[in-house]
Amino acid sequence: MPPVEVLGVSKTFRVDGRIVPALRDVSLYADAGEFITLIGPSGCGKSTLLNIICGLMEPGEGQVILHGKPDEPRLGHVGYMPQRDLLLPWRTLLDNIILGPEVMGRDLESARREARGLLPLFGLEGFEAHYPATLSGGMRQRAALMRTFLCRQDVVLLDEPFGALDALTRRTMRHWLLDVWERFGQTAILVTHDVDEALYLSDRVYVFSPRPGHIIRETRVEVPRHQRDEVDHPQLAALRRELLVALGLR
Repeated sequence: MPPVEVLGVSKTFRVDGRIVPALRDVSLYADAGEFITLIGPSGCGKSTLLNIICGLMEPGEGQVILHGKPDEPRLGHVGYMPQRDLLLPWRTLLDNIILGPEVMGRDLESARREARGLLPLFGLEGFEAHYPATLSGGMRQRAALMRTFLCRQDVVLLDEPFGALDALTRRTMRHWLLDVWERFGQTAILVTHDVDEALYLSDRVYVFSPRPGHIIRETRVEVPRHQRDEVDHPQLAALRRELLVALGLR
């Protein structure tokens, strides 16, 4: 059974006395170990959907099912990295990384040992005593991602984790993220505005309409991952055109 199922989810908000629809009848799933991407115009409800999946919000209609159990609690049972890294400025990099396990009540010394062992994989070795203000944007994002993965949840949600980075750093980070995801084997759901990023990382891509967001296309990316850096790959070029057309950009 899929670790995540979203069934007929709709959501509205009240803004200045008006009802604003954010999502309309959204259904999707993510299989175990899959990398899924949600792409669509700004304001179409992608981040709202992540907030619903992780339990920070409840849907107005529909339901989210984790591991086939409709009554499974979501809050605290799904790893979530929001758009900003949210590193605490008064904590060192290492202490920021173990914040998730700390909040979950895990043994801190064990969490520190595990974190130190993973620092080389995340490119942060030698920086564990540094404070966030002294780190580059890419390093801060890697620290936030490490904190998310270190929670060891089966499902991780990533809300535009590279949105604030320059194009070159973004490209490097998506290569690195793929290595980390393959190492940890978790189910990942990513929000992005970048079609190339979606094609590089994903097993499947869900395209959202403008608000109220609903799914207008599901695309499976069957190009082997080791070939996805080939800029002239004909199948990737065709998929890119399909996604751009679905987004109204071509």
